[in-house]
This record gives sequence, structure tokens and C-alpha cells, in this order.
Amino acid sequence: MPDPNSTSLINFKDWTLRVRESTSASPRLMLLIHGITGDENVMWVFARNLSADYWMVAPRAPHASQRQEGGYSWRLVSDDAEAHSRLEQLRDSAEALIRLVDDYSAASVQVDASTFDVMGFSQGAAMCSLLAFLYPERIRKVGLLAGFVPDGLEDWVSQRPLEGKPFFVAHGTKDETVPVERARHSVEILEQAGANVTYCEDEVGHKVSAACLRGLKDFFRD
Repeated sequence: MPDPNSTSLINFKDWTLRVRESTSASPRLMLLIHGITGDENVMWVFARNLSADYWMVAPRAPHASQRQEGGYSWRLVSDDAEAHSRLEQLRDSAEALIRLVDDYSAASVQVDASTFDVMGFSQGAAMCSLLAFLYPERIRKVGLLAGFVPDGLEDWVSQRPLEGKPFFVAHGTKDETVPVERARHSVEILEQAGANVTYCEDEVGHKVSAACLRGLKDFFRD
């Protein structure tokens, strides 16, 4: 059986993925989505204490970031503030992620991806919320860490596509990258769309506090 704490780096079609296989005979799939300037390696700090029942896949975003820090992005470079990413800037990547999940599960008979969980940080959290809005029938649980709901989803909200869907939202009151007011507004949007939101707020910057990490673990326990 694979070690639940070990991961492997693979190339799959046009994607670079870091994968942690599951010890379960019937694993659940979780997609780990990094933020801007991140890559397939950065999300594991949030995932390392989650259940060994999860088969975890962390893809590298398709666009190179042109920021000084390097890394990758889920949208093409634009001049507006990161926290104001819009639906149309991220939609192509969301559709590509759904195709990835379907192709990957088809190639791995061990993984059922008819529904799956997602967790993302910052821009990756925006991607997770977008996946839930666009493909609510595919997404089971959502973890949004130091992130936001992208603009441009007003027409979806009124249709309540997230009815009863569990979300965990963690944010820091000292976050200067994505202000906490944006996170609170995002919670309102999610609830208006029908989501069942667990919100964890703590006095940290653009990161996740220890208390919210414990809440995250509890959220994804079942």
C-alpha cells in the first residue's frame, strides 16, 4: 500500500501533477489548487493531515506568472488587482480542470471522479468557488483558503446552484493581498447561492492560522 504521506510528480497529457495515492479501496478524489506564483508543490502543507481515504491531485496552473516571484497562474496576466479576478478570466482554466479530472479518472480505474472535493488557496480558492458554481453536480465539498469568489457570477447566484453544498472558508483579518472584507463579502455571495458555509477568521495575514487548519481537517473528515 502506498504511504499516505508520500507524493509523486507525474506528467499527464499537457499537465504537471503532484499526486498522493490513497490507501483506500474506494478513494475519494480531492483537487488541490494553488494560488498565483504557486505550483504543484505548495498546497501539501494544507493537505498533509487529511484522511488517507483521499486520492489527491495537485495540478500546475497553465499560465506562467510574470510576477517577480515566478510560479504559475490560472489566468493570463492582466493589470487589475488579483482579488478582483473575474469569471471570464478564469473560466477557461476551470473548464480545463474538469477535463483533466475526467481524463485522469478514466486513465486510473481506482479513482471515481463523478463527484470530488476541491481545496484552493488565494487565486486557487477563486478557482474552487468557480468550479462549484459552474459544475455544482460534480463538486461535493469546497475549501477556500485566503481567497475570494470571483466577480461576474451574479447571474448564477440568483439560481442558488450551491443549495446545501458545504464550504469551509478561512481568512486572516490582517490579509493585505485579499482584504478580509472581500472574504466576508464572498461568504455572503456563497450563502445567497445556497451554500452551507463554515467560516473561520483569525488574526493572521495571507495565510491560514493553526485554529483554521484544525477546522479544515474537521471539515474534510467525512
